[in-house]
Order: sequence, then C-alpha cells, then structure tokens
Amino acid sequence: MSDQPCPASAPTLFTWEFATDPYPAYAWLREHAPVHRTTLPSGVEAWLVTRYADARQTLADARLSKNPQRHSESAHARGKVGIPGEQRADLMTHLLNIDPPDHTRLRRLVSKAFTPRRVAAFAPRVRELTDDLIDAFAARGEADLIHEFAFPLPIYAICDLLGVPREDQDDFRDWAGTMIRHGGGPRGGVARAVKRIRAYLAELIHRKRAALGDDLISDLIRASDHGDHLTENEAAAMAFILLFAGFETTVNLIGNGLYALLRNPGQRARLQRHLEEAEEGDEGLLATGVEELLRYDGPVEMATWRFATEPVTIGGQHIAEGEPVLVVLAAADRDPERFADPDVLDLARTDNQHLGYGHGIHYCLGAPLARLEAQTALATLLRRIPDLQLAADPEDLRWRGGLIMRGLRTLPVTWGK
Repeated sequence: MSDQPCPASAPTLFTWEFATDPYPAYAWLREHAPVHRTTLPSGVEAWLVTRYADARQTLADARLSKNPQRHSESAHARGKVGIPGEQRADLMTHLLNIDPPDHTRLRRLVSKAFTPRRVAAFAPRVRELTDDLIDAFAARGEADLIHEFAFPLPIYAICDLLGVPREDQDDFRDWAGTMIRHGGGPRGGVARAVKRIRAYLAELIHRKRAALGDDLISDLIRASDHGDHLTENEAAAMAFILLFAGFETTVNLIGNGLYALLRNPGQRARLQRHLEEAEEGDEGLLATGVEELLRYDGPVEMATWRFATEPVTIGGQHIAEGEPVLVVLAAADRDPERFADPDVLDLARTDNQHLGYGHGIHYCLGAPLARLEAQTALATLLRRIPDLQLAADPEDLRWRGGLIMRGLRTLPVTWGK
C-alpha cells in the first residue's frame, strides 16, 4: 500500500478505550484524515472512509468488489476478512461476499422470500416473543437486558422466520452466543459454531425438501426448484447469512438503543409520553426514534469489506487495485456536514438519511424486520417497566471486541426500588 502521511496526534484506534467511545477518534479522522490507512487488529491493512459524502459514494461504487478473492494480499490475509469459518464451511456464496450478476440473482430470490407481507404477518409473533421474555424477569426487579432480552428476541425471531423447529432453537441460541462472544477474539470458537450451523442447515434443507412449509428456507428451496438455479450450497449460505446478519445487528440495535435512552433521560421521557398517548398503529416518535438510534449509535460500526477492482480515488485519496476499504458508518452518521448537532440524540429528527443499514445494492434486506423488532422491543419494555434504571457506571460497561459490529456485552438494569 502507498504511504499516507498522518499527523502525530492521530488517535489510537481499536483499543478497549476506543471501543467504549469511538466517536471522538472518528471526529478527528473526518477532519484530518477522512480516508485513512490503518493496520487492523488482525494485521490486515485497510482504508477507513469516515465522511458521509465519501461513505455514501463508496457504498454504491461498482469498482469496489465484495468478493474477498479480490484482496491483493496472500490467501492467508484473505482468510482474515470475512466471517470466521465461513470459507471452511463452504458458506461463502452469500450476499455479503458476491458481486453482480450473481448478487443480483441471489438477492432477487431472497427478496421473494423476504417480502413486506411476510414481515407484517410476523408482527404478532414478535410481540408474543417480547412479552414472554419480559415475563421471565419482570417480577425480579433486575435484569441484564442484553442476555435476557436483546439477544434472545432476534435469535428466536429469525429462527421462526427461517423455519427452524422450536425444539432446535436453543441450539441456535448457543451457537449464535458463541459467535457474538468471540467475534473479536480467537476465531476457533466462532469457526466451530459456524461448522455446526452449516451441518444443521444442510440437514434442515434436506428435511424441508420432503415437506415444504411457510418459512424462508422453504421459499429458498422453492426458488431453487423452479429453475432459478439456487444450489444447495447457495441455499445454506443464504440461510446462514440471514441468520447471522438477522440477529446480531438487531441485538445491537436493541441493546445500544436502550443504553442511549437510559443515558438520555429527557429523550426517553419524551418517548414514554408518546407511547402513553399514542393510539393503536400510531408509530410517530417511535418510528423516527428507532431511525435516530440507528444513526446515533448504530449496530454496525463499519460496513463489510470491499476491495478495489482497479485504482480508485475516494475523498482525494488514491487507493490501489486490490486494497481493502472499510466504510465507517458510525463516523459517517455523525458527520456535521450532513447532520445538524450530530452528537445529540433527537428522537424527532426527520432529515435522517443515515447509513445504518448501508446504501446501494447491498442495502440490508432484513432492515424491515430489524425495525419491527426494535420498535416492538423498545415500546413494550418501556410500557411494561417504565422506571428502568441503569445499574452500572457507564465507564464499567464493556463493548464486544470486533471490527464490523458495535454492541454491549452486558446492560444491567434495575426497577421498582
């Protein structure tokens, strides 16, 4: 890679202190080095794009490939840029790793299975899951809202949507927990969990071929069987990425969102007043509030990897063919050139074209489901337990290590005391 001069006062990235509050460092990069070359904790070198205009342009730039094989470095380095274990488990052929025309074909197939009608029909089940989880701790007066609420809700929801039988869902919860706990640490545990998920999905796809149901995996099989050329490997990879992307982003959206509300009591009180006064179906402040929580401290800190297929210039910075590029959504969504008072949480913000779920052809397919789950989770919890209080000093809370996702390890709360 070409060298990029950077002032000596550049902030230190990827420490535990940085993970707790990365926003001052991102503000410095936006101003002084908006397209910044850095060495990641894995040892891979990559460019970080931090300004909103550059980020939006980069996310939609067809010269940037999603295929890790485009990485100019060795095969060993290429193995460090995806989800641990997906290559060995033959799960690479999913939407986060491919380009058109294969991306266009697979996204069209998944879009057929992931329709707004299906998401809307799923709303009662999300409400049922939410109430069941709250029932389990409501009388206790204390809880860890990550492990007891934000984590299990989306994993059970996506399992239901995929068609994983209820008796198998606790296994998925365990595997998913391994992926979240170890996502920023040793890759062996994650790789083993991915291998178990792959083996289970292969068996489930085989079983469902004999008895198709009303679920996403059955819809993927139907697409395959009607001449759209979705191979069994592709079906397994698509089910895997829907599981992976469909739960961890929502865990972090709910967890980060609740934490932001607990740290901003005026905005939380404003939302609770709205929830008390709103009529059935009136989303109002709840809908704009979830969008603001996505912008303010969203679940995806950096968009997944991109690789230059030819020399490109981003924000005035030359990037050579094969070099990795990471768009820092957390930095772009606090760019003062795009958002007024970007470090202020304003649940009523309406001019809010944040990049929390990406932009362009890789915009997150599961965004409607994540929004449904977040709105349901926040509204139900605040209505049922309106006096939630943070039960830890913010400085004592720990954020999970990792590059792409941003989420708390725990969120202890109390109430009724």
